[in-house]
Amino acid sequence: MSGISRVYAGRLSGMVVRGPDTDVIGRVRDVVVQIRPAGHDSRALGLVVELVNNKRRIFLPMLRIAAIEPREITLISGSVSLRAFRTRAGELTVMNDLIGSKVQTDDPDFDHLHGRPVEIADIELERTRSRDWVLSRVAVFGQRPKFGRRPVLHTVPWSHIHGVTAAGVGESDRTAELIAGFEDMRPADVAKMLYGLPTQQRNEVTVELDDEKLADILQELSEERQAELIETLDIERAADVLEEMDPDDAADLLGELPEAKADVLLELMDPEESAPVRRLMSFSPDTVGALMTPEPLIIDPQTTVAEALAMARNPDLPTSLASLIFVVRPPTATPTGKYLGCVHLQKLLREPPSSLVGGILDPDLPPLYADDDQETAARFFATYNLVCGPVLDGNGHLLGAVAVDDLLDHLLPENWRETGVRTVKKEVKNG
Repeated sequence: MSGISRVYAGRLSGMVVRGPDTDVIGRVRDVVVQIRPAGHDSRALGLVVELVNNKRRIFLPMLRIAAIEPREITLISGSVSLRAFRTRAGELTVMNDLIGSKVQTDDPDFDHLHGRPVEIADIELERTRSRDWVLSRVAVFGQRPKFGRRPVLHTVPWSHIHGVTAAGVGESDRTAELIAGFEDMRPADVAKMLYGLPTQQRNEVTVELDDEKLADILQELSEERQAELIETLDIERAADVLEEMDPDDAADLLGELPEAKADVLLELMDPEESAPVRRLMSFSPDTVGALMTPEPLIIDPQTTVAEALAMARNPDLPTSLASLIFVVRPPTATPTGKYLGCVHLQKLLREPPSSLVGGILDPDLPPLYADDDQETAARFFATYNLVCGPVLDGNGHLLGAVAVDDLLDHLLPENWRETGVRTVKKEVKNG
C-alpha cells in the first residue's frame, strides 16, 4: 500500500473511490471505526461508500484499499460487496456518531481543558505496519466563545480522550463491548467464550458479528454448534457467512443441516464460492476428499522462488497450508492440470530468488488420493514428517490439499473443542 499514511476522516468524506482499472466506483460518505478499551488500539474498519450508479451505500474494508492519494482512493480489486451498509454492535461511524459529540480529555499539554467538555471536530487515522488504520489523534474544540468568534481548535492524542465506548459517546452496551474485546483474541478462544454466554446474549452477539469474524469463530466450533448458531441467522445472512468460511468447513456445516435447507443455502451462495463446497460434499465423510481444502498454494513451473515466497507470506493463509507449494501444469485452479510435484517452504528459503520453482520441486513425494481413508492420511503425515499433503484424482490432477489440523479435528472425539486442550485427569486412589 502506498500514498498517504495519515489522514483526517473528514478529509476522506466526499473523496472519489476508484478500482484498479481507474473506473469510479463511488464516493466516501463516512468511516466505520471500532472503539477499544484503554490500552488497545481503536481502529478504522472500513469506509461507507455511496455507489456512483445507484446511490446505494456499501461497506468497503480498509484492507481493500491500495492507496489513499490527495484527491482519490484506489482499491486493490474492483470487486466489491453490493450489500447495503448497516452498522453492527461494536461499530461507530465518525461523521454520524462521533463528530460533534462532547468528550473529556486529560492531555497534560492542555490543562485548561481538564474537567470541561470538549467537542470532537475530526479524527485522524494513521496506517500501521500491519496495514491497519488506527485512531491516532482527535481535533477538538474547547469552550465556544461568545459573539460569533471562531472556537480554538486543539489536537489531542486519542489515548487522552475519554467518554467514548464501543457503543458510542457516553453510552454502554454489553454486546458492543464484548465484540470489541474479541478483536485481539484467537477465534478458538472467542468460540469458547461465546458458548459461556447465556443463550439470548450468545444469539445477540452472533447476529451482530461481521461475516468474516463470525465465519472464523464458527470454524472453531463443533459441527453441531455451528449448525445451532447458523440457525439464528436469516437465510441470506447465513449464505454470506458460509461464503466467508473455508470450503471444507462450509461443507461440513452444510452436512449437519437438513438437506432442503442446505440446498437453499448453496443456491444463495455466489456460484464461485459454492462450486468447491459442492465438490467436497460429493465425497464420503470419512475420506481424504472430504477433509481437503481446494485452495492451497498452487503455481506453475515457471514461477520464481521470490514469487512463491510472496504467496506464502499471505497472512490469511493457515500456517500448515503455507508450508508446501504445489506445482502443476495450467490451469492452476482446482482441479488443476497435471500435477508435477511440490516444494517445501524451507527449500524455497535456501534457493536464489530468481530460480524457477520447476527446477527445484520434489516429484517423488507420494500423493494422497481423494478416496483414501483418514488412517492413510495419518500414516502419510507420520511417514514424511509433513503438516500438509497433496490430494489427487485418478488422472493425476490436483484436487486440493489436506492439512494435519483438519485430520486431527476429525480423529479426535466429537466434543474435544468443549473439553479444551487439556482434559482433567482423574486420580486413582488405592483403597
